[in-house]
Amino acid sequence: ERERERERERESGGVDTRPLRDGGSGPAAYADATSVYLGLVLSRLTDIDNALCRWQVSRTQVRNLFGRQAIPMVWDFAENNVFGGAAGDYLVSLENIVKAVSQLPARSLEGRSQQADAQVQAISRGKIVSTDPPYYDNIGYADLSDFFYVWLRHSLMSADPELFSTIAVPKEEELVATAYRRGNKTRAEAFFLDGMSRVMGHLAEQVHAAFPITIYYAFKQEETTDSGIVRTGWETFLDAAISAGFAVVGTWPMRTELGNRMVGTGTNALASSIVLVCRRRGTDASVARREFVDALNRELPPAVVALQKAGIAPVDLAQAAIGPGMAVFTRSARVLYADGKAVTVREALALINRVLDETLTEQEGEFDADTRWALAWFTQHHFDEADFGIANVLAMAKNTAVPGLVEAGILRSGGGRVRLLRPEELPEDWDPLSDRRLTVWEMVHHLVRVLEGDGELAAGQLLRRIGGQAEAARDLAYRLYAICDRQKRAAEARVYNSLVTSWPELARLAREDHGRQQRLQ
Repeated sequence: ERERERERERESGGVDTRPLRDGGSGPAAYADATSVYLGLVLSRLTDIDNALCRWQVSRTQVRNLFGRQAIPMVWDFAENNVFGGAAGDYLVSLENIVKAVSQLPARSLEGRSQQADAQVQAISRGKIVSTDPPYYDNIGYADLSDFFYVWLRHSLMSADPELFSTIAVPKEEELVATAYRRGNKTRAEAFFLDGMSRVMGHLAEQVHAAFPITIYYAFKQEETTDSGIVRTGWETFLDAAISAGFAVVGTWPMRTELGNRMVGTGTNALASSIVLVCRRRGTDASVARREFVDALNRELPPAVVALQKAGIAPVDLAQAAIGPGMAVFTRSARVLYADGKAVTVREALALINRVLDETLTEQEGEFDADTRWALAWFTQHHFDEADFGIANVLAMAKNTAVPGLVEAGILRSGGGRVRLLRPEELPEDWDPLSDRRLTVWEMVHHLVRVLEGDGELAAGQLLRRIGGQAEAARDLAYRLYAICDRQKRAAEARVYNSLVTSWPELARLAREDHGRQQRLQ
């Protein structure tokens, strides 16, 4: 082969005639690389120049097809002008790719990509690995890829015949739990668990021993069974990682998701990706369930508080807490009941969720009596009306009184009916410094009112005036989100999630406002 290569070089006058796929660097490889970039431009156009695109009124342009991981039915489609000088124009897409290419490489390092089966690959040997695996049955990547593949195959088959050798995207070995491919749901789950166990086992054997492996997992599928709410995708994935010999040593929530993506609009979609940090487990010892529960009760609450202080969005808190919880569970090879039966991942997750709920509930002890009453009332009635008698009995139990709650400015009472005031009903001239019956409930809902109506700058100024009780207000926002999320009240949950997500910026603006006020004095 080397002799034939030298012969080709002699015939071409020393010019490298190898194509790009063979590692060439001459004119043929340059032409291949150029055709790849031009093919990618065309691939971008397939998403926005098709008969399933919609008209985006807010930007007066055609919107691309893939706003989520599915192809929806569209009754009224918008036809794009590929020479119109806007989105969907070939030259516009070409200019965008040129902008990216002009910045490459970011460093003088050579990067390579290679397609391989994760269950048998050797690429990870001695490497630091960060991976974003399939999310159980959540997204059919291979099926969706066909939409783009058929056009890329026409454009780039000459550049890489091996990569585009199949008529459609290969699907049989895709590691997802799709029931329609495996015959039923049970077989699909077994296929996913078996395959993911082999993948994790392979990584555990090959990765660099000095560094952890990081695994992105932004999965939030829930199923309701006789035993309550379960997350099959999480359980199956964690089971595979643990069976392979990994121990979870932490969780890194990463802000990776766009707030304006279609799947995140008006829903409780995750605001972050949850990155599991894993290392090879160093022991095969077992512990009793009681020891695990004791360690969980001891270690998880401070970890949850740390996550809250770090500004983790409430929508992500339950998943973020899995990391420190599973770190306790995977510290040993097995957690055993008294009869020798092993505690399952599902049972461990249930215990983690229970301790998380207890931690959030215990934070209620820091609230004033009026806020504790409002929280209990909100859990049952939200902002709806109910009987005065019920409210009065609850007020006595919480060591407060309905007239006092009205005086505090959080309740409306009349005609034998009471209800909590909505944020937009609260007075705009409220000042926490002059409020004679200040409650944490007021703080949260006035912050919501100002943030939603006047923006972050005004909310930051209000947070400065709240002062030392701000941390209790943030804890209440977490608690209110958890209640709304559990009761499937997505619109109300979004409000409290937005408040906590904005908290770091509000705190910064509050500090700046404080410094400005001091300079004025």
